Amino acid sequence: MVQAPDRGRVGLTRDARLIITVQALRAFAYGVGSVLIGVGLAQSQLSGTQVGLVFAAILLGAALASVALGRYGDQIGRRTAYRALLFGMAVAGTVFALTQSLPLLVLAALTGTVSTDVVESGPFTSLEQAMLPQTAAPGQTSRLFGTYNTVATLTGSLGALAAGLPALLDAATPQRWLLIYPLAAAAAFPFAARLSNGIEPIAAPGPERHSQLRRSKGIVQRMSVLFALDSFGGGFVIQSFIAYWFTRRFHASPETLAVVFFAIGLLQAGSFQVAVRLAERIGLLRTMVFTHLPSNLLLICVPFAPNLEVAIALLLGRFLLGQMDVPARQAYVVAVVQPDERTAAAAYTNSARYATRPLAPIIAGALVQASTLAAPFVIAGTLKSAYDVAFWRMFRRVPVTPDAP
Repeated sequence: MVQAPDRGRVGLTRDARLIITVQALRAFAYGVGSVLIGVGLAQSQLSGTQVGLVFAAILLGAALASVALGRYGDQIGRRTAYRALLFGMAVAGTVFALTQSLPLLVLAALTGTVSTDVVESGPFTSLEQAMLPQTAAPGQTSRLFGTYNTVATLTGSLGALAAGLPALLDAATPQRWLLIYPLAAAAAFPFAARLSNGIEPIAAPGPERHSQLRRSKGIVQRMSVLFALDSFGGGFVIQSFIAYWFTRRFHASPETLAVVFFAIGLLQAGSFQVAVRLAERIGLLRTMVFTHLPSNLLLICVPFAPNLEVAIALLLGRFLLGQMDVPARQAYVVAVVQPDERTAAAAYTNSARYATRPLAPIIAGALVQASTLAAPFVIAGTLKSAYDVAFWRMFRRVPVTPDAP
């Protein structure tokens, strides 16, 4: 069931507002964590390889949780799955706030609810990506995804800015500020509990309801392979690793990183709105590829910057362009599959993105430990460029649903 838009609330239905509210609270916490997890690990006694292992566990957990969501999410109910993820976020965030024990950090990370990204946060994003189209007015899915990502980026950037407070307040253990995770989860829980039946799967109950992908299986498989390549490249430079790298390479302070990530969030928020309008003019696929490719060249240049200021400028340029593909990609995935396949398509494509990422941070950590500081950025930019070219060649003739740009 799709609710009619509430014109008094800028076209957002009640369920859309609830989902975006949950996402905003979660994104704020993840914004804090995007800085403080990296800074905390850089200041810990863990080696570069062990730090890479923690980042790898975060990504592996997101993959495993997304696979489980794709298999059982519609079966247990989307609202139930949503609340379960919030509970996991509260528990895992508490562990990250209170200990630096490698085994405990890895176990908490494997829940899939400790994200290093405020926009695409593992199983949460998979579930929301499936629910949102059922809350959109006809022809408004892309704009809703633009709003969804813009809100996440703005609140996440505020969280990143707030991550500078521990240093300003001379807090001895900024890691404790990660208790924002359980606080945000607790605040979000009532909103998740108020979602209506309209966000549950469209297909009627029956033996075929949970058979997952059928008509769109081939398309999803091809997308998954390419998303896995892109994500593997991105795994070398996840946001918390960038905070760790800037701390190691340029001795950047937490306050500086907080401001940088806040600025990145503002640029991303603006770019999402541009991307939505661009997609309406040139299509989802062109928006995905033609904005993403040049950003990868900027990414390759970051480690060759002569000083912190130039590196920051290149990083800002990269994020201005590099995230414009996100709302277009999310809308594209649900536009090329049938409505009753959206949960599985979103979960499996996102699972593919996270499944290949865990190895990359381990390699990146080892490269940093070996003083090969430029390699993670060069590898990431090269692999992600290959993804852009391959995706364009493979999908430029695949039709989308009529209400997609």
